[in-house]
Amino acid sequence: MEQTTFFTLGQRVHSSTDPRRVGTVKFVGNVEGYSGIWVGVDWDNEGDGKHDGSINGVRYFQGRSQNSASFLRPQNLSPGISLLQALKLRYQSHSTEQDEDEMYVLSASNKRVSVQLLGKDKIQDKLSRFEELTSASISYLGVSTPGDPAEISASVPNLKELDLMGNLITDWKDVGTICEQLPHLVALNLSNNLMTQNMTGLPLLKAIRVLVLNSTGINWSQVEILEHSLPVIEELHLMGNNISSIKPTSSSTVQGFDFLRLLNLEDNCLAEWDEILKLSQLKSLEQLYLNTNKLTCIFYPDKIQEVLSNHESCEESYFPFQNLRCLLLGSNEINDLASIDSLNTFPKLIDIRLSDNPIADPARGGLPRFVLIARLAKVEMLNGSEISARERKESEIRYVRLVMSKLLDNPEEINRLHPRFVELKNFYGIEDERPLVGAAGPQKMASGLLSITLKCVASSVGEKLPLTKKLPATTTVGKLKALCENFFKLKSLKLKLFLQEEGSPLPMLLDDEMATLMDMGIGNESTIIVDEES
Repeated sequence: MEQTTFFTLGQRVHSSTDPRRVGTVKFVGNVEGYSGIWVGVDWDNEGDGKHDGSINGVRYFQGRSQNSASFLRPQNLSPGISLLQALKLRYQSHSTEQDEDEMYVLSASNKRVSVQLLGKDKIQDKLSRFEELTSASISYLGVSTPGDPAEISASVPNLKELDLMGNLITDWKDVGTICEQLPHLVALNLSNNLMTQNMTGLPLLKAIRVLVLNSTGINWSQVEILEHSLPVIEELHLMGNNISSIKPTSSSTVQGFDFLRLLNLEDNCLAEWDEILKLSQLKSLEQLYLNTNKLTCIFYPDKIQEVLSNHESCEESYFPFQNLRCLLLGSNEINDLASIDSLNTFPKLIDIRLSDNPIADPARGGLPRFVLIARLAKVEMLNGSEISARERKESEIRYVRLVMSKLLDNPEEINRLHPRFVELKNFYGIEDERPLVGAAGPQKMASGLLSITLKCVASSVGEKLPLTKKLPATTTVGKLKALCENFFKLKSLKLKLFLQEEGSPLPMLLDDEMATLMDMGIGNESTIIVDEES
């Protein structure tokens, strides 16, 4: 019975046999039909439980899902350990003979050969001297309390980086205590600790430069409070917190965070770009991570003064996103050309991620990589792949030819839909005439021929050497399939063609049989993969 005093409603606990199995106490008491005291736990990970908080038709609490809850005896749960206990467990415990017996590899004759770690004792000895530790990871060890503050500062006085991911810490005061006792601490990871809403009494964390708060339940109101305690913060990670709005406390835009270079808001619920514009006055912000949100469009303020006029403090105002160099927008719902073109307006933006948005997915009718490169004038890195000078040149020329093949007789439509077309056409000196058209056709024949490398990868015919052919730019995809049947002797197979593009992880399917090579933007020295229908 005494063990029930260890657990209270809302307390964070973990399984006594598995510190990675973490949950929240939702019930303490008797369960109908079973003797003794039981603790009802709602586990963080769905599937760790057996029900939703009800048993035999009686509801004791409401679980997060149908199989997130369990009832356990008190002795099968742990309320956690102190920070120092975790450090000793991780760095001062020695491997047992059984542990070392389990370290082996299998020989060619399937016999166990023991493995000895060279220098293991020397490494272990160094790590066990806490005063020399500068970096420590005690993730998923059930840390729930700092312990004696004086012991922390005396034991690990030189600690600079601390990983507390997946523990049982909930109180911001405990975070403050840990940081106060570690004066050299610059990086702290609290991910997967479910923090309380109350931040009263949080001291000045004057040395913290990197703070990771992924999946901690933090909201933007708390972030605004944190700003006052983080005078030198440079990196702030807030992934997976269901943040749907950014609500500054004293202005229409977020103020402070004078040294913040990187803000990670991935895997949240941000749907409106107006919310993101509230971050536009963070003068030092260089990297903004917005992957896996619900954004549908992007725009840069047309009337910059309207944004600046909302800056209500007496401090100097700044151009929106004046130092932003990297913007990650993957896995959102962006699906319009205006959003792509607006990225050119950001003063210093050179690194962009757009993958897994409808507008950037050719399989869903989006733009292929070469069109994105051509439309984004200043970008040097796209979807994690560097854009070489050669790739940019070839992409821009292909893009101009593609636009000319479709809209040459409609200059107004070209200017409206393709803002960079005239600039690029003039820069590369590309003539207005369509290749192979009109009286000058014979003279234009050479410029209308493209050198194309064909690679056959059809599994049923085995390996074949690549072929390089000169083909008219007006060759249709259907015609090219027929030619490939002859080139590679594939008469009995139904073919599909793919364009292999530099920098793209996957080749682009050429599925419109009536489209010409020019229509598809396929340029000179392109590579086309020839495969068979599965």
